[in-house]
Amino acid sequence: MHTLDAVFIKSAARLDQCPDSTLPEFALIGRSNVGKSSVINFLTNQSHLAKASSTPGKTQLLNFFLIDSSWYLVDLPGYGYAKYSVEDRKQWMDSIQDYFTERKCLRRVFVLIDGSITPQAIDLDFCAVLHQENIRFDIIVTKIDKATQKELALHTRQLTFALEKKIGTLPQIFLTSSAKKKGREALLDRIYDLLG
Repeated sequence: MHTLDAVFIKSAARLDQCPDSTLPEFALIGRSNVGKSSVINFLTNQSHLAKASSTPGKTQLLNFFLIDSSWYLVDLPGYGYAKYSVEDRKQWMDSIQDYFTERKCLRRVFVLIDGSITPQAIDLDFCAVLHQENIRFDIIVTKIDKATQKELALHTRQLTFALEKKIGTLPQIFLTSSAKKKGREALLDRIYDLLG
């Protein structure tokens, strides 16, 4: 079982505010309220490292968490939440795009998708954009405890079918539940495989 030493380092609004580091980074992104903070706490086995909010769209910055003094988890602003102004959302997306395309130490993007509901067009479209831009990504399916086994199997089949149709290939998909502590070891194994 992986035991991690994890600490919050800083938040950044722009690429030039990111930590000056060459350490590998793994970014988490998804729709607002998909459970990014819960996944960070679940992975690091700390209950309050990342602050989960009941208000969708609250994460507006790139938040950096240093793991074992050797790599970073990066919590990115959620997409698809319409409460904030078009100008604000554009600024966030510009920051994310700059991070994806210019951050040389980015090793992998993990796209978080809610497993308790059917796949959403905005998630599939976002995966298609990453694929088109040659940005390597895997998928973390969250909240699997909130669906029955039958529902989860259906949603997973729908997701894989839609991804194959949209991008012609399948990233690795990890089924997780922060509440039930499921999927942590498989996901960390993937990260350490990518670290080499």
